[in-house]
Amino acid sequence: MSPPTPLRILLAPMEGLLDHSLRDTLTRVGGVDRCVSEFIRITDQLLPERVFTRVVPELRHGSRTAAGTPVRPQLLGSDPACLAENAARLAGLRPAGIDLNFGCPAPTVNRHRGGAVLLDEPELVHAIVAAVRRAVPPAIPVSAKMRLGHRDTARMLDGARAIADAGADELVVHARTKLDGYRPPAYWERIAEIRRAVAIPVVANGEVWGVDDARRCLAASGCDAIMLGRGMVADPGLALALRGAAAPGWNELLPLLAHFWQRIAGHVAPRHRAGRLKQWLNLLRRRFPPAQLAFDRVRETNDPAAVERLLFGTPSAAPWQAGAATCRT
Repeated sequence: MSPPTPLRILLAPMEGLLDHSLRDTLTRVGGVDRCVSEFIRITDQLLPERVFTRVVPELRHGSRTAAGTPVRPQLLGSDPACLAENAARLAGLRPAGIDLNFGCPAPTVNRHRGGAVLLDEPELVHAIVAAVRRAVPPAIPVSAKMRLGHRDTARMLDGARAIADAGADELVVHARTKLDGYRPPAYWERIAEIRRAVAIPVVANGEVWGVDDARRCLAASGCDAIMLGRGMVADPGLALALRGAAAPGWNELLPLLAHFWQRIAGHVAPRHRAGRLKQWLNLLRRRFPPAQLAFDRVRETNDPAAVERLLFGTPSAAPWQAGAATCRT
């Protein structure tokens, strides 16, 4: 009897939230096998290399985070030829693979024929994947992420087969349609249908907030790989917990909050920095009660100096840190 296949854990792309600063921070915790970047929009021009490295600065460091976790840049668009040309240029930066976005539900993206709306056109999906696959060296993996469909699941299997038959090496499936958005539940059992229909590895994604969710997702989908998004942002120790390892409590996460704050100071405009930190705290408070106290302290300010003072700079920050060791259960 062969041994069980080890669980693979991927960190999801999340536009406007999970950028390179948060990727760097979360992968320092451990347990993640690979990250996918937020999408790089491809329209009608060949982008300069600096656009790719701005979104995915890890490309300057072997396509890995500081913790050594590979990062796969993601492209989004609808023109096969233009996507192929940009993928070829991106391949010159030696990425840890190239991912294609057929899952974004954002109305502005969909109106410009990007993301999940393309699932209504499996023939175009096939053409995009095939063009990108031909354009990059065989050693560079090409993967894709899709939803169960645009407005319904009628063409779900057509879309999945289009991706697989065009030469993709892996498929991530977010178990909701575009119309479902991010409303629970996620229909993990539909991923099992896709898995049976294609001959490439399939990764399950959607509505996994904790270990129990992940176990039910893997059982329903039949997958041996899972992509974590908001659940990992809300609980940075989730990947470790899924592996049966000790996950950090709140006290262990405090240095990561400070690290993240320092990281965003390097590339986020001052007026937006507090918002980025509050965005993360807003998710962390689902799991950690002290995060609510921290969120409340900075709720009314967007002044970086005030955030420094209230959370990181003086002993007055202590109340939201006190007793934190008991808060992870």
